Amino acid sequence: MLRICAAAAIGAATLLVPHTAGSTPTVAYLRAGDVYVDDGGGTVHRLTTDGRNSRPRWSPDGRRIAYLHAGALWVMDPDGNGKEQVAASAGGASWSPDGRRLAFVAGCDGMPEVFTVGSAAPAGEPVPLLPGLTCPAGPAPSHAPGSNLAERLHHDDSVAWSPDGRLIAFRGGDCEGVFDDCLTVADVPTGRQTAVDAYGGGGEVHRGFAVVPAWNPDGTRLSWTAWREDGDVTVVEADPSGAGRRQVGTATDRELAYAGTGRAVLTTTRDGVSWLVLMDLGTGSRTYLRPGSQPSPRPGG
Repeated sequence: MLRICAAAAIGAATLLVPHTAGSTPTVAYLRAGDVYVDDGGGTVHRLTTDGRNSRPRWSPDGRRIAYLHAGALWVMDPDGNGKEQVAASAGGASWSPDGRRLAFVAGCDGMPEVFTVGSAAPAGEPVPLLPGLTCPAGPAPSHAPGSNLAERLHHDDSVAWSPDGRLIAFRGGDCEGVFDDCLTVADVPTGRQTAVDAYGGGGEVHRGFAVVPAWNPDGTRLSWTAWREDGDVTVVEADPSGAGRRQVGTATDRELAYAGTGRAVLTTTRDGVSWLVLMDLGTGSRTYLRPGSQPSPRPGG
């Protein structure tokens, strides 16, 4: 199991510029418990209205959005129509590269494991993604909501399926037999697991967590949101083994979602409010977009 501790922040000072029409990708995001889409040209569409939603994710072809509603997994059209439930209990989902299935965390004999289900109703019964599991999908272990940013993120169960379909990144895994909290990258065909970040136990004395993984478009880099008890919430990026780790962005940035190979949309904090920010990963320049969190840029813009 690999534990990488070094982290180097981008050294250049960030450049903050205003949001201008046509300068951003289309982004699905969350605000006050509802899913919105910013079309990148200044128009925002509200897709849900009941305040019980989270973790929107575009399909690879940009034609559907998966999201959580009241703890269940749903999909809908980009205009908010065609809403369908595909799983009864789930964490934040990730689409398979061909768009036919969704991966998510659910309970397996009381422990969180990764399952998949068809991406259109009737979706069928969820099945374990990794070999060797036979238990049915059940409710994932519940946790009391936190009062601050770190506590709210701590038990986020979002997963990330690599662009080639070979790897899945998720919070937990076999490494929880050694550490208190960890992030795993598993080989889907074989089930082989690698711990890319870990906290508490196993010689690691600091508490912390690693959550909300995301793959860059060519699958060569993985990002996630990390926190250690003696520091801030940050976004880190590494190769799929956890090597070559670096910090991306600034303190309290979180929830990175790649928008092509050279840009990303993150959630940051501005004047005590969550905001979406578009970041150039090469220069570190930043463009504030609008208040919101949990961004998902539409593939292809």
